[in-house]
Amino acid sequence: MRPDTGGARSPDDPEQGTPVGRRVVLGLLGLAGVGVLLGSRVGSALATLSERDPTGLTGLIPGNGRFRFYSVVSSVDQTPASEYQLTVEGLPAGPVHLTFADLAGLPQTTITKDVQCVTGWRVPDVTWTGVLLSDVLEHVAAPTAAGAVLFGSSDGAYTESLSMEQAMRPDVLIATSMDGAPVSHDHGGPVRLYVAPMYFYKSIKWLDRITVSDQVVPGYWEERGYDIDAWVGQSNGRSDAPIA
Repeated sequence: MRPDTGGARSPDDPEQGTPVGRRVVLGLLGLAGVGVLLGSRVGSALATLSERDPTGLTGLIPGNGRFRFYSVVSSVDQTPASEYQLTVEGLPAGPVHLTFADLAGLPQTTITKDVQCVTGWRVPDVTWTGVLLSDVLEHVAAPTAAGAVLFGSSDGAYTESLSMEQAMRPDVLIATSMDGAPVSHDHGGPVRLYVAPMYFYKSIKWLDRITVSDQVVPGYWEERGYDIDAWVGQSNGRSDAPIA
């Protein structure tokens, strides 16, 4: 059974929402065929349609990209990389503020792994580059004996958390690049979290705050019924193949 999301759409499921009929599906598939034949002008129209599509079906049209925009709030202000700041709190010496340039100056790590949604869809072989969360915690002298790390988003609503043991894994990344390009605003940039072995709702978008804490605190989606420990294939009642 899918967890109750309190009326909100699933965190990474573009296909949940308004019911659609057979004619709509066939019409979109027909439009897809025209797009393949006519090229960029129809592609541009499809992109506009996708932005206003409550069904998510335009995400299935060839050439419409591997992901689509999703947010838990109605709009999110864009932050240029030059103005970005990540605040790390809960430190013995007080908070530390890291700019985008600060993150770029730390050791960089690249991970290529699948992205798995809790509702079933998977995007294979997405390449992420950035700084391991463990490296950031070491850089700011975070007490790794603490119980957890909490995350906040500049959208003012999205929150997440990991145990400290999970946060120190070598496949948990503060990502600044996706598939060889800067993480776009729509994908949670300029900086987002990527937690490779967990369902994608754990990979908080528009990351702007990290708090070292005594304990894990349920995040936005956990408060709406999703598991706190979101291991792919081992949680939320699903049996998806784990992220290797």
